[in-house]
Amino acid sequence: MRNGDGREGRARGSGNRFGDPASGDRRRSGEGAGPGYGGARRSAAGGGPAHSFRGDGRRDERRSGARGSEGRKGDERGGYRRGDAQDRGGRGGYRPDGRGGQNGPQREGGPRTGAARGPVGRGGQSENGARTKPGEPTIPSDVDAKELDSAVRRDLISLDKGNAELVAGHLVMAGRLLDSEPAKALEHARAARERAGRIAAVREACGIAAYTNGEWAEALSELRAAKRMGGTLAVLPLLADCERGLGRPEKAVELARGEEAAGLEGDERSELRIVEAGARMDMGEFDKAIVTLQQEDLDPQRRGFHAARLFYAYAEALLAGGRRDDATTWFLNAAAADEDEFTDAEHRVAELGGASDL
Repeated sequence: MRNGDGREGRARGSGNRFGDPASGDRRRSGEGAGPGYGGARRSAAGGGPAHSFRGDGRRDERRSGARGSEGRKGDERGGYRRGDAQDRGGRGGYRPDGRGGQNGPQREGGPRTGAARGPVGRGGQSENGARTKPGEPTIPSDVDAKELDSAVRRDLISLDKGNAELVAGHLVMAGRLLDSEPAKALEHARAARERAGRIAAVREACGIAAYTNGEWAEALSELRAAKRMGGTLAVLPLLADCERGLGRPEKAVELARGEEAAGLEGDERSELRIVEAGARMDMGEFDKAIVTLQQEDLDPQRRGFHAARLFYAYAEALLAGGRRDDATTWFLNAAAADEDEFTDAEHRVAELGGASDL
């Protein structure tokens, strides 16, 4: 959960409901990641808001400590992805938890056939007559709107058929490319927003893609719009993490302690606590970061992605607070909980000189 700027892991984001997210959570709570849910200053992948781009219900969630987090614009933090929230994770939502997104249109199980549309990009017309715009990113012929979460598809019914087809295609591509080619994912999400900016799921998708790219101001604006239009609270961890990315950790704490945050429970609440602890660490309040995470379920027997993220964030806070031996213990707990090896907890243990047999 350490990042180049000192931030711990980022929020995971809500579930990624738009297509196939790339594998893994891009944000990690670790060095080199962007703000992140956690203590040190950031994690690159992330998590995301309330829904996911994908129809499989997996979230995107950039996890704290996730391996291989990619740098983000500005500060390379990792983060939370939106699709994950659905695990919503995104982590949260973004989650991307689904690890599956490969580069391009290939999906797990092979590419889909029976494309609904041909490529667009130079300006033209879709099969249902909607005019495409010059400069719009290309939608591969294998894209199928059924890759979207059913709730997102229902939201698009209010659009005319041709436009709904193109918006769906851009959302699917945003989900597919979020982990592997985040800049391209953002291009597709922005194209969808240009066509359907009054639909909450579209704004959420754009916010998650912007978050993944470290475009904190844009992500904050889009996720706020999604929350306002759709009423979802699952984007709160992402919103708080965006405040961290903008250098306003006090705002992140304010969000985490606000009335709306009381409506979160389970993993979504834990994700927000991780972000809050990271903001506390940004401000040098290491003891408060430790106490913040102690409010969650720190049972070392827990297993799974969310437990690993929480334990990792707690270990980072302990380490920042000068409690090296305790930090080593919790990195060990994170490694044990992280059965799918999404974090670099084992590496952190080795760095601290513990459990050489890992």
